[in-house]
Amino acid sequence: MAVFTWRATYDASRVITPTVKVIKFGDGYEQRQGIGINRQPRKFSLTFKRVNSEIDAIDAFLIARGGIESFSYTHPGLNSGVFVCREWTRTDVARGIDSLSATFEEVFE
Repeated sequence: MAVFTWRATYDASRVITPTVKVIKFGDGYEQRQGIGINRQPRKFSLTFKRVNSEIDAIDAFLIARGGIESFSYTHPGLNSGVFVCREWTRTDVARGIDSLSATFEEVFE
């Protein structure tokens, strides 16, 4: 399995959306139940601002996986996980400097 080794340049945001089934009853009552064994997948929004050659390498890594193949990623201070990147954006910032924003979604295989 491929390993993503680059560190984000700016603050990264982490979103956790637990998988929950909700049944609503009358008078505002509801019952909640977790679905599956991996109920809290993580999603990271990361930004990388580097010289073009480094952004080229990150871009090539993501293109090679094409949103299909998973990779290992360890966010600083957290446990490693298996992720896919289905969408990323590359922006020209200045001469010789580019920015790449990507969303890593945790998957369980």
